[in-house]
Amino acid sequence: MSQPPQKKAFPLRLDPALYAAIERSAAADLRSVNAQVECLLREALGKRGVKLAEPVRAKRGRPPKAKEGEDQE
Repeated sequence: MSQPPQKKAFPLRLDPALYAAIERSAAADLRSVNAQVECLLREALGKRGVKLAEPVRAKRGRPPKAKEGEDQE
């Protein structure tokens, strides 16, 4: 099974009022602050005409059951 590419981590300094606004927006959208910042950046870049590939999302839910005769880990 292939792993999604590792995300780039870096420190980001924000004005506390801006962070609070992002935090409220994230809560309203049921996202983490990190996911909300990423979403807002993608939206802003899209409005500027910057094309990005769709993000690789991790598969959710249970893995499929192994078929009879296959090794189980």
